[in-house]
Amino acid sequence: MKVPNDFFTFPKIKNRLRGQRFRSPEEAVDAFKNAVLDLPANEWNKYFENWSERMQMCINFRREYFEKQ
Repeated sequence: MKVPNDFFTFPKIKNRLRGQRFRSPEEAVDAFKNAVLDLPANEWNKYFENWSERMQMCINFRREYFEKQ
């Protein structure tokens, strides 16, 4: 099952870090952590609201998953 991070957080962080080069895995992890911590609370709320809507759509359509057309 996909969670809000799969749909919203990871793509946003990926875009924020795109093009950066890191000297070590630890430096990349630190950059990721900082980018996550920089996300405002209202964005987290939006992610979870959207996730709830997607879950309800799956329930309504008998667990069939579909992308927006």
